[in-house]
Amino acid sequence: MAESGAAAVRAVTQVSNPFAAFVDEASKRFAVPGNWIGSVISIESAGDVRARSPKGALGLMQIMPATWTELRQRYDLGNDPYDPRDNILAGTAYLRELLDRYGSPGVFAAYNAGPSRYEEHLAGGPLPDETRAYVTRLANLLGIELPAAWAVSQRSSAAAAMLFVERADLINAGDRKATFVSSSGATTAISSRDVSQMVPKSTGVFVARSDAGASR
Repeated sequence: MAESGAAAVRAVTQVSNPFAAFVDEASKRFAVPGNWIGSVISIESAGDVRARSPKGALGLMQIMPATWTELRQRYDLGNDPYDPRDNILAGTAYLRELLDRYGSPGVFAAYNAGPSRYEEHLAGGPLPDETRAYVTRLANLLGIELPAAWAVSQRSSAAAAMLFVERADLINAGDRKATFVSSSGATTAISSRDVSQMVPKSTGVFVARSDAGASR
């Protein structure tokens, strides 16, 4: 009976989340928590495989073409950036590279704004309001407590709205928020304590990015 129950959970999971197996694969391959991957997909595309942003970002994890080209070559992926498996693998690999370089929550800021813009921030420059709103939204989904410096100001609330208005042709992120469950039927959880132990390193090569949301 236990095996039958587990099989039923897997079947329901595959119906409700057809990308669960790909998320599991990417999570294990790149050591990135599955709920990180799922939350990025939820915000970026709400599970729309064919999503394309006004700035040209592609697929489930909204990867810019230049970044996709670099990642697919580095990780031996296919030619189609919209392929769900390859897009998830590429996006997760990118998260891993950014996490190794910047830690958390810098990984999410760099994913949204691009490594070049985030490097400017580390050197003393401001982050776009859109990026602060993006990081805050991800932190809320993941239950991560952000440092006070990351608090989104009242002025940034308009940017938070614009972040999703701009993508209105792709998603309604508030109404279509995806819940990602692994193919084994278990959710992947990570606490703020786990995140605090992730130390940034100085490795990784990234495609340059000049403005928030323009290139991943």
